Amino acid sequence: MPVVHDPEGRSRTIASTVDRAETMIEQSRGLMFRRSIPEDYALVFPFDGVGRRFIHMLFVRFPLDVIWLADETVQRASTLRPWRSVGYAKADTVLELPAGAADGVETGDTVVVDG
Repeated sequence: MPVVHDPEGRSRTIASTVDRAETMIEQSRGLMFRRSIPEDYALVFPFDGVGRRFIHMLFVRFPLDVIWLADETVQRASTLRPWRSVGYAKADTVLELPAGAADGVETGDTVVVDG
């Protein structure tokens, strides 16, 4: 289940190892307490509809790129710093990736989570 950035028909895979945080407990924990994640990794937070989605970095030990999507369209993409960053946007899906994985991803681009 890769995550593909597809700006104007030029596809590139930004993550090939993907986990889904579907339960409230999985979504609450996110990537907290992990020591690291692989370079080609994404944690996907799927939601039932578009709403304001907050991501905090408390107990996250490394920087993350976070992408907020609504119907596969990027609403916001940010690099969050460990322990002290917070980000939010309206989205139906949120992606957490290693810092740098979302370089070049901009608001309005298409990002698809296959599978």
